[in-house]
Amino acid sequence: MANYYTDQPEIAFHLEHPLMKRIVELKERNYADKDKYDEAPVNYEDAIENYKRILDITGEVAANIIEPNSESVDLEGPHLIDNRMHYASKTYENLDATRKAGLWGVSMPRQYGGLNLPNVVFSMLSEMISSADGGFQNIWSLQSCIDTLYEFGNDEQRAKYIPRICNGETMSMDLTEPDAGSDLQRVMLKATFDEKENCWRLNGVKRFITNGDSDLHLVLARSEEGTHDGRGLSMFIYDKRNGGVDVRHIEHKLGIHGSPTCELVYKNAKAELCGNTRMGLIKYVMALMNSARLGIAAQSVGLSSEAYKEGLNYAKERAQFGKKIITFPAVYDMLSRMKAKLDAGRSLLYQTARYVDIYKALEDIARDQKLTAEERQEMKQYTRLADAFTPLAKGINSEYANQTAYDAISIHGGSGFIMEYKSQRLYRDARIFSIYEGTTQLQVVAAVRYITNGTYLSIMKEMLEGELSCDCMKGLRERVAKLVQLYEEAVEKVNASDNQDVHDFLARRLYNMTADIIGSLLLIEDAAKAPDLFKKSAHVFVRMAEEEVIGHTAYIKAFNAEDLEQFKAVEEEAAEV
Repeated sequence: MANYYTDQPEIAFHLEHPLMKRIVELKERNYADKDKYDEAPVNYEDAIENYKRILDITGEVAANIIEPNSESVDLEGPHLIDNRMHYASKTYENLDATRKAGLWGVSMPRQYGGLNLPNVVFSMLSEMISSADGGFQNIWSLQSCIDTLYEFGNDEQRAKYIPRICNGETMSMDLTEPDAGSDLQRVMLKATFDEKENCWRLNGVKRFITNGDSDLHLVLARSEEGTHDGRGLSMFIYDKRNGGVDVRHIEHKLGIHGSPTCELVYKNAKAELCGNTRMGLIKYVMALMNSARLGIAAQSVGLSSEAYKEGLNYAKERAQFGKKIITFPAVYDMLSRMKAKLDAGRSLLYQTARYVDIYKALEDIARDQKLTAEERQEMKQYTRLADAFTPLAKGINSEYANQTAYDAISIHGGSGFIMEYKSQRLYRDARIFSIYEGTTQLQVVAAVRYITNGTYLSIMKEMLEGELSCDCMKGLRERVAKLVQLYEEAVEKVNASDNQDVHDFLARRLYNMTADIIGSLLLIEDAAKAPDLFKKSAHVFVRMAEEEVIGHTAYIKAFNAEDLEQFKAVEEEAAEV
């Protein structure tokens, strides 16, 4: 029987990272739950075995239920009846299977019915479900919205809502509006306090809301009358049981057909304030978005994995000119690049998740007790690393997913353009990954300060100095060290310019170089520990990095502010009209 976990030893490899011991120690608070809950681990080894068991169950459900349902879900999609969204028929089977497997509310503490899983393991579950069906992964992974409610809601709200998610109810985050896409400061959905009923009332329209007819919604709304920026926005909890929200429209999309994208009309809908007023965008949405971006990184890795598998299997079977096409240099070059991006992207994903796990666990502990000076420093360190790595993980993996899905079609040739083959669906599904929850360009904007202030450069140099498990990778790392020198020169060249337009224009190239080098160094570390799994990918990825970093460095060094004029589609005067 197929299993998306046991069939991919590369996933299990990331459970062996040295940081996992610290993550488990913090997450389990020295195994305080072992006397309260039968399923709670008694030590580190027990915790890891429990993670493996959950991963195994998920891998089986993903391979044998969700994936076989994926084509039917793609063809049928959700539909609207009497202002209510109804999933595709097979989506209900997926929901039932994941609920019976206990795969909801998995990150929540056991006291609420959760499994207390760290982000690393949640990301692994997310990756496998995405491999099976990227659209269903959207529905399932939005349960992570409960993390924000857990973090910023009060005790009463936690006790009221978290067990419902652990029992399999669904969630959404209602942020964007017709006139407020990426620019969330323009959100105008109105929140007013109802003195008589002692509750808040929401009125307005939300657009492009994934899983928009869910059971519980986190809603960004304007609570401060007369404001027009982020300081007037608050976060609210809307419970579908109370009514007051209609689904006006379900978008007809290029891909991820199983995931409903809704336009919602709020009509005096009853809601609860989550946290404090005015902090909705400034604090709570930022936490929500970072979690969502890590989820999309996992979604992207999952789809990349499936696209690579589809391309590989077809190349092994398809013969042309008397030979299997996998023997053609053009084809195995393509496949090796797909695999290298997959392995490097996965390593970046799980490194980011580990950083998030440590600082989030310390934040959680700090709610109950005072942290030591060492713990406060540790939290500060990993918060900064998570902030730096998250835009890399989301942006690069979403781009890799698009590239890998494109290449899978190319390997299939004309068959890849035919609807009967899965590769076309993967290609359609992947396209949204680099758009929602912040386009790749917005991830560049989030990352660029860490480029220009030297944060990434310091990380690279520290990684170069680290011990390798095997001397077999030292030569490869020496080649990457030369790329780090070029990268430093390119950053210095951009920093030396006082022209902001130059900075913005060249930022994407610096961002790609950053991902190339950090991806190379992470993959080299992996290959030193497990050469059988990663040696080939490490060599291929470093060559790709050399190709890109050397080229981008030459481009940046030769670029001057005057060159910008050659790229402008319109003259400045015309642009102002």
